[in-house]
Amino acid sequence: MSSLSLAVRDSSTMLRRNLLHARRYPSLTLNLLLTPIVLLLLFVYIFGDAMSSVIGGGEGPDRSAYLAYVVPGLLLMTIGSTVVGTAVSVSNDMTEGIIARFRTMAIHRPSVLIGHVLGSVLQSVMSVILVGVVAVAIGFRSADATALEWLAAFGLLVLFATALTWIAVGMGLVSPNAEAASNNAMPLILLPLLSSAFTPVGSMPGWFRPIAEYQPFTPAIETLRGLLLGSEIGAYGWLAVAWCLGLAVLGYFWSAAKFDRDAA
Repeated sequence: MSSLSLAVRDSSTMLRRNLLHARRYPSLTLNLLLTPIVLLLLFVYIFGDAMSSVIGGGEGPDRSAYLAYVVPGLLLMTIGSTVVGTAVSVSNDMTEGIIARFRTMAIHRPSVLIGHVLGSVLQSVMSVILVGVVAVAIGFRSADATALEWLAAFGLLVLFATALTWIAVGMGLVSPNAEAASNNAMPLILLPLLSSAFTPVGSMPGWFRPIAEYQPFTPAIETLRGLLLGSEIGAYGWLAVAWCLGLAVLGYFWSAAKFDRDAA
């Protein structure tokens, strides 16, 4: 069997293992998924009228306008919440001895990490779809987006999920236990709160705007808004892709180096 065939076979086996774990222990994924849904309902129905005045330039309350504004940010926040479970899962594997057992077997070593990444990306996509269904159910619409723009938005979500997953894998590898992994990955949930997800960057204090504008979530959120809602994308598209590729490469080499070092 060629090395490529071995890698594909073992990666698919590890993917199936991780999906079975997620199915048998859904409480973690469910808890992380509920956070964006609760925030969606909270911001739309509790703060929607007040926040819509901010994004509408004082034209009066319009809850539907704020729903359209907040959904792209919450879709990306859903990805950040979902990959926290990946950090916990990787940490559990490292501390419970299963990785040591895998290393004694004739398997493609990187497939252990690849299985986690593929499983996490699939869970992220399914979580985004679920949050999107809830958003549509309460009134979100994107009538002006073309099929190509929807495809580009989906591709951006998958790319963003892949990038954050590799970072989460690295966080899980460096964490001594599952609790520490959950705490280390918490910035992936908190960063969207410091972005343009809920309020425009222009309404923030001047000293804070560069932090909010150039962190990974804001370019991706603004690009997603442009694709789905027709707003101006500008340089945000390139920034979003650059952040995704940079984080994915950084997370991959970080995870691979830590995984190989632990093996030694």
